[in-house]
Amino acid sequence: MIGKISGRIDYRATDHVLIDVRGVGYVVYVSERVMAALPGTGEAVSLFTDLLVREDNLQLFGFTTLVEKEWHRLLMGVQGIGAKASLAILGALGADGVSRAIALGDWAAIAKAKGVGPKTAQKVILELKDKAPGVMAMGGTISQAMGSAAPEDDAVIETPATPTPATSNNAQSEALSALANLGYSPSDAAGAVAQAAGEDPSADTPALIRAALKLLAPKG
Repeated sequence: MIGKISGRIDYRATDHVLIDVRGVGYVVYVSERVMAALPGTGEAVSLFTDLLVREDNLQLFGFTTLVEKEWHRLLMGVQGIGAKASLAILGALGADGVSRAIALGDWAAIAKAKGVGPKTAQKVILELKDKAPGVMAMGGTISQAMGSAAPEDDAVIETPATPTPATSNNAQSEALSALANLGYSPSDAAGAVAQAAGEDPSADTPALIRAALKLLAPKG
């Protein structure tokens, strides 16, 4: 299994890049969102990857974070969602957007992705809603891979790229943990945190917890 690729970009196509790793070129398919954030041709890059094995073909798919890669893996497990549809969903919403949509049961957001109809989007929500808390919690334990790559001379080059909101990911992870300690179910906690984070993306952990608790408070 090839779990990560680090090298230099040889060329960029519409849906994939060729990454040179010490003389060996790897074709890596990426979403529109990842493509837009990649550095220029000839620059160093590092991507988490997932290898799809078919009888007549091997395909690598690249992601900026492990959260994004995990959602791709889970989306691919839903009947009717192939690699193309998974990348379309991630490209349209991003990893955080997918987490939020699935935690909130917002199938309409999923259906905005090219090639994904309402019925398939509803199936995604139904099958993956229980997975959202665990994937959202990963946000506080990982860092962005893209932009740190080891080229042929073994020197590490830091290449600026569109940043991942690490602070937001940490806050959401910590808020989920706090709500779980208070006895809330993972699905209820994930939904409340996702809604609170959507309303205030810059909220820190205490603010997220307060907002989520208000959302979880009994109505009436």
